[in-house]
Amino acid sequence: MQIFSFAGNGVTMYVTERGKQYMEILKAENLIKIYGKGDNQVKALDGVSLSVEKGEFVAVVGTSGSGKSTLLHMLGGLDRPDSGKVQVEGKDIFTLKEEALTIFRRRKIGFVFQAYNLVPVLSVYENVVLPVELDGKKADRKFIEDILDTLGIREKAGNLPGQLSGGQQQRAAIARALASKPAILLCDEPTGNLDSRTSQDVLGLLKISGQKFAQTIVMITHNEEIAQMADRIIRIEDGHILSAKGRGLM
Repeated sequence: MQIFSFAGNGVTMYVTERGKQYMEILKAENLIKIYGKGDNQVKALDGVSLSVEKGEFVAVVGTSGSGKSTLLHMLGGLDRPDSGKVQVEGKDIFTLKEEALTIFRRRKIGFVFQAYNLVPVLSVYENVVLPVELDGKKADRKFIEDILDTLGIREKAGNLPGQLSGGQQQRAAIARALASKPAILLCDEPTGNLDSRTSQDVLGLLKISGQKFAQTIVMITHNEEIAQMADRIIRIEDGHILSAKGRGLM
């Protein structure tokens, strides 16, 4: 398949020979990250490059120590690579100073972690709108309620996190990540603390939410069954991408 590319406003649009369009929203180029020195040196990422299109759901699969968590932290600007670039909507995030990067991350990147990280003294609704309010903005109540409806926890909006099941808490964490309408959603083993049935339910709702709100999702996992729910699977081992299958640019 031949692909033609066009750049504008820092974002690359790809058009296949059949006329199908892809908009590249996330791009990593030759990421290298080394921890330790001398005999203790570990190359967590060794020249990793990838591209994600707008609206795509990508699963990054690898064993413990493969580099998948390090990769997610680089894509989200939580850690800086020793070399290489990460572009979100055409913006090279590592050209930003720390304060500017923090603001960019808060506005453009949503995170869902294995630990729910909900504030225990705040209600579900208050937890969900917290990042928006910390950015000095007013939450879009109708949009938030729509998210809670989609995730099946609107009736729990007034509850404290301690009154929810693990699956409900993770849904609240997903709602919080979506609340600021980020460019991309990064999920780090989002069902790691859930049983298999609840994991399937939560991932199904995550995928539905992504489709409904035109959300781009990158999820890391070691669970092959969960990874199959994604549009594309990227396999990483020893800091190298081994393979990628499914739709997408890479």
